[in-house]
Amino acid sequence: MQNPLGKLFAIGGAEDKGVDLEKGEVARNNLNFFELGILRRIVEEAGGPEIRMEVITTASVIPHEVGENYLNAFGKIGCTNIGLIPIRNRADAMEKEYLDRLKKSDAIMFSGGNQLRLSATYGGTEFLEIALERYHKEKNFVVAGTSAGAMAMSNTMIYEGNATSAHLKGEVKITTGLGFMDDVIFDSHFEKRGRFGRLAQAIASNPSAIGIGLGEDTGMFIRDGNVMEAIGSGLVMIIDGHDIVHNNIGDIPEGNPISVENFKVHFCEKGNGFLLKERKFIMDIKGYLNQTSTASKLKRAI
Repeated sequence: MQNPLGKLFAIGGAEDKGVDLEKGEVARNNLNFFELGILRRIVEEAGGPEIRMEVITTASVIPHEVGENYLNAFGKIGCTNIGLIPIRNRADAMEKEYLDRLKKSDAIMFSGGNQLRLSATYGGTEFLEIALERYHKEKNFVVAGTSAGAMAMSNTMIYEGNATSAHLKGEVKITTGLGFMDDVIFDSHFEKRGRFGRLAQAIASNPSAIGIGLGEDTGMFIRDGNVMEAIGSGLVMIIDGHDIVHNNIGDIPEGNPISVENFKVHFCEKGNGFLLKERKFIMDIKGYLNQTSTASKLKRAI
């Protein structure tokens, strides 16, 4: 299968907590936007400030506040051709107006909130089919997501899991996400909410996948569905379960501690990269890409 031509941004969050699934609270007073550097990179990769951006606030319980926050934040970097798609349910997702706006956009961004609301609203809809087709077939089409929006990007998605009990089998709940990427599982607010254990359990249950833990004000920019570049000010943690030797998760009862041997873990700062298919850490991803491009040109010349 051909690699997707579009670009993906998975961001660890910080702007809209929406419903805190671990506390069951609505945090209406916490709308601090993540640093504008990440937003600027999204706009640049999509084609510059004149692009048409659609922000999708389905995941949030405070969509209007979040939407206004996006308008202000993108406006600060000169990107003003922005629309807000306030889809709240599956009926909304079938509206022709929203489908037409999706078809005309250069980039879409899923806000934070509750990732299960995203999968339940968009799974199997024409809206998602159009977004997936454009991501796979159009070179500069950008799909971005922050917090819940990032967690829903993959085919396998964590939708619940208290960090304090994530070492116990069954405490981490997994379902099907939006499917922009296979063979990865994203988690957000990774350091601040202590989510290593829950991402580790998700990977122990799905060792063919790579776990990507996204810190706040931090993300992964992904090209070709394979080449990942860490962006932002914090940490991206990679958990690779391909070389697991001992794993008891298939044999123990619910509620018992899991036991796993030989996870491989990488810490990525801004500029580091990771190749998904090769399962390879790259210290300087831009240097690697320049070197690869030069070698490819030389090979064609010969």
